[in-house]
Amino acid sequence: MAASDQLLVVIDPVARRTDGESVRIAKDVLSAGAATKVCLPEGPEEFARALIRRGARRPVVIGDDGALLRAVSLLHRRRELAACALSFVPVGGVSPLSGSLGVPVGAVAAARAVLDGAERRLDLLVDDSDGVVLGALCIPSPPSRPSAPVPAGAPGEEAGGHAWLRTCQSLVRTLASRPSRLAAAPATGPSRLRIEVDGVCVVDLDQPVEAVSVTPGEAGCGAEIEVRAVSAGTGSSPLRLLGHKVTVSGADFRYRADSVVSGPVRTRTWTVRESAWGLTLPART
Repeated sequence: MAASDQLLVVIDPVARRTDGESVRIAKDVLSAGAATKVCLPEGPEEFARALIRRGARRPVVIGDDGALLRAVSLLHRRRELAACALSFVPVGGVSPLSGSLGVPVGAVAAARAVLDGAERRLDLLVDDSDGVVLGALCIPSPPSRPSAPVPAGAPGEEAGGHAWLRTCQSLVRTLASRPSRLAAAPATGPSRLRIEVDGVCVVDLDQPVEAVSVTPGEAGCGAEIEVRAVSAGTGSSPLRLLGHKVTVSGADFRYRADSVVSGPVRTRTWTVRESAWGLTLPART
């Protein structure tokens, strides 16, 4: 068996902690169908090192959407995406990103797709700070929900607990339930942004907008851009366009690229890289 037919299975530590049974099932399915080398990184540095040292093996990432995004980002920064087809088995949480890309739900179905599927080239959005977007870009970023308060009588709140332990637990709960400035930024209503698509201004600062979304489309077709402008009329349709380069500028704004919130920035440009990365997906019938 050639090295290119062998799999390097990199299992994200979050997946191992949250759903060890699904990890075991996926690993068994992959091992039964191909020669595999399994890596169990304990953190981001070991995760990156495993992918970098993959050799000619085909990398398979088992984890949540964040693990997939980290893998693509790493390979993009190393300029190795073009020559490396990724495979992914979603385990460890809700995976709307990988689902939108066509990855099957469930450890068994996803693992079988790794073995029996085919590489599909996908477009990638790359911004001017070298960040990547696989699924969807939203401007402004939707506000995050604050964490639920810890109810009285929760574990560790017994009256007889150690004072130092109660103090540490109280501090941890305070930090965990206090949203960061970035996540807790309230919605500020309509934004005044200048939006350019392929060098043409489609919305200027004098037209407030409620939201902008940019999504990589079918390979080679450019990005799908939707702009919801504030309108006095009811039932107005959003502006929809296709383009390869989108520049947004104006007052400080935040944006959500896949699940990652960034900003504030005053200008950012996203460019479509056609067929920039490959993902193993079920064969089309």
